[in-house]
Amino acid sequence: MAEILTLNCLPLFPLGTVLYPGGLLPLRIFEVRYLDMIGKCHKTGAPFGIVSLTEGSEVRRPADAVAKDGPPSGDGFAPETFSTIGTLATISELSVPQAGLMVIRCAGVQRFQISRREKLRHGLWIADVARLDGDMAVAIPPDRQKVADALAKLVRNLKQPNGPVPKPPMLPPYRLEDCGWVANRWCELLPLPLALKQRLLELDNPLVRLELICDILERTGISM
Repeated sequence: MAEILTLNCLPLFPLGTVLYPGGLLPLRIFEVRYLDMIGKCHKTGAPFGIVSLTEGSEVRRPADAVAKDGPPSGDGFAPETFSTIGTLATISELSVPQAGLMVIRCAGVQRFQISRREKLRHGLWIADVARLDGDMAVAIPPDRQKVADALAKLVRNLKQPNGPVPKPPMLPPYRLEDCGWVANRWCELLPLPLALKQRLLELDNPLVRLELICDILERTGISM
């Protein structure tokens, strides 16, 4: 039986998005609870966890500002709840353009599942987590090659010197022959509902994830 790898007291960053392994996510950090956390993670090279919100907002709000949405959390702020499966993130770039503001890019490393969570006094969530296995390497089936080709074309366009974005929103190596990598990149690029993005993250079978993405792309005509 494989050993279960665990992390204790992992700091969490609940967001209104989903980070996938192998993905990149830019963030602007200005809340006190995250400025200190990100600074420490950057200094030590430690990861933090990104989890998708199921209730609440990315920025803490006083309970009376959202009283109509439900009871307060007990600390004077609106409640926050989030998914139990998230992604470990490491900081690849960090800048401090002004006091009280950090701009970072973080890379998705590995999925995890929360076994215990706790909110500290200043509002930061920490959790004990178990790391989940990464996707198995599965080659793109011939009948789904057009979806990988469409992503390859998009990658080439994004890498152009005068492309639409200064930095491509994905991290090399570009594993365009792999089901999980291709599916994850489309999951990030497509404007899918947050709950659907989370369900796709939680799928253990990368081929199933790719098949679902192919269905979405075919309905929209993007992969044609």
